[in-house]
Amino acid sequence: MTTAHSTIAQYQLKLAHINDTHSHFDANRVQFTLLQQQKELTLYTHTGGYARIAKQLKNAKAEALSKQQAFLFLHAGDSFQGTLYFNEFKGKANSDLLNMLKPDAMVLGNHEIDAGNAPVLDFLNDIQFPLLAGNMDLSQESLNKAARLRDHKNLLDYDPDTETAKVLLKPLGDKQLAIIGITLDQMAEIAGPDEDINFINAIETTRRTVKRLKSRGIDHIIVLSHLGLEQDRQLAEQVADIGVIVGGHSHTLQGDFSALGLSNMPYGERVNDTAILHAGKYAETLGLADIIFDDKGKVVSLNGGNYFMLDQQFILQSSSEVSPEDYTKVRHELQSHPFILFDEEDIDVQQRISQKYRPSLEAMNNKILGFVPKNLVHTRLPSKALPHGSEIAPWVSRSMYQETLELGIEIDFALHNAGGVRQSLDKGDVSLAEVLGRVLPFDIPLVAYEIQGVYLFQLLESAINGATNNSVIGTGAGSFPYTYGLKYFYDGTQQLGQRIIKLEILRVSKGVNTWLDVDPNAFYKGVSSSYTASGKEGYHPILQAKWCKDIEGLSLPQAFSRFISKVQTLDEILEPQVHYTSHHLSPA
Repeated sequence: MTTAHSTIAQYQLKLAHINDTHSHFDANRVQFTLLQQQKELTLYTHTGGYARIAKQLKNAKAEALSKQQAFLFLHAGDSFQGTLYFNEFKGKANSDLLNMLKPDAMVLGNHEIDAGNAPVLDFLNDIQFPLLAGNMDLSQESLNKAARLRDHKNLLDYDPDTETAKVLLKPLGDKQLAIIGITLDQMAEIAGPDEDINFINAIETTRRTVKRLKSRGIDHIIVLSHLGLEQDRQLAEQVADIGVIVGGHSHTLQGDFSALGLSNMPYGERVNDTAILHAGKYAETLGLADIIFDDKGKVVSLNGGNYFMLDQQFILQSSSEVSPEDYTKVRHELQSHPFILFDEEDIDVQQRISQKYRPSLEAMNNKILGFVPKNLVHTRLPSKALPHGSEIAPWVSRSMYQETLELGIEIDFALHNAGGVRQSLDKGDVSLAEVLGRVLPFDIPLVAYEIQGVYLFQLLESAINGATNNSVIGTGAGSFPYTYGLKYFYDGTQQLGQRIIKLEILRVSKGVNTWLDVDPNAFYKGVSSSYTASGKEGYHPILQAKWCKDIEGLSLPQAFSRFISKVQTLDEILEPQVHYTSHHLSPA
């Protein structure tokens, strides 16, 4: 018994993980819903951020050392974009602060490569840990280009000679632990990689890499994935001998947080003996898992969860009076919750943020653009609760339309994808920081184009089919289209090619709005982001445009910022221009 216990003990690992942090270096506002004696209470507080994560990582590492566990800290991709920190510092703050957290590895996320290879190269030059992209093939990359990634010392990419991923090896007792980094093979569809690089099939690359590792006697394998939970499940189902998948991309919060009005799903979900771990989004939580492998790499035990790191203070609201007793009971509930920690911070990380980076953002926080008289909820897809979908995305489309006209450019409609809007807008003043840092953090140029009506039918259906998985291959809910000046009626129960059952264009004459049917043979002028106009995520019919040109000096967040500063308040009721019917309507 002693020998067997000793053998198992050799393969104990404490694993810390984060994903989709999106430049959320500060603690984030979070909202919970709790029930106290049939009274529903809404709790507002803050969680996470890099200083709190850094402190908990130090605690976890010390605990692992005391228990003779190996320790590993992994980031499952998408550090870039998301807040004013990225807008202002273009990835420099990300590399600096991640270096302070000291991950063992990070996998390339799609938002790292939104703007091509150059920002990735800058990041690689600055980081002190490896970036894994085991299915990114750089073998055709031009040798003369300025932002050349091939052979970078901090990059573990695809090996075309063996058709496998380059792997990171770490000691695990008397064994080696292999970490394979796999990212989205649809990268050209959803991001902006340079044209001379390719992303090889994620599942096939992983299968070949695992087989090669096993042939070398390396049985303990972790896949660090930026594929999203559904593709991680497919990966685990189709490729045997993976011990753990540490994933990101889908912003999935695993764990039972039903007592807080949040998700209730397994942490470390098992598929085909593979444990799958995800840690939510925006550095709000830290995943911590205690794992025991057998000598063949199988996970025989996994305990842990995602931990919120909350303020000591919080605000409670209710439809009835909130009493001091309510605060006492809620505080006790938070303190006794197994996956809630509190606001211990690493002083060095906090000082770096507050002294080096935060001062540049204060002016933007103080610049008020306008007022929102009620909460405007952003949801990517229509639902039973919001049958016309997002309440803020139509305002974004309206701003694109209006500000393009203000420049003297003739257009008939604006069209934008749901994924370009990232957050809801709460009632109250809207600051420049709110727009640039939360709602529209991607500084994407706008383009005008002229397109035949028949292709408008096609691109709307294609984008919606992808977003709602009414097609063979879905591209994600972010492709769902929101419009202004273009009203569509979609019925997902119809045959492919016939799901846009009605399409109308807005005509304005002497202040009177009239809706006319779109003529498939006529041409119409539109404005979209350059991302949408590039034909990604189901928008490929837009590539049939007669012409397409950049709008000088107008980006997506600029259009919305200018628009709201002129109208001052978003109190007009917008006529719904999205009419969606489908058997696959998302739940309320």
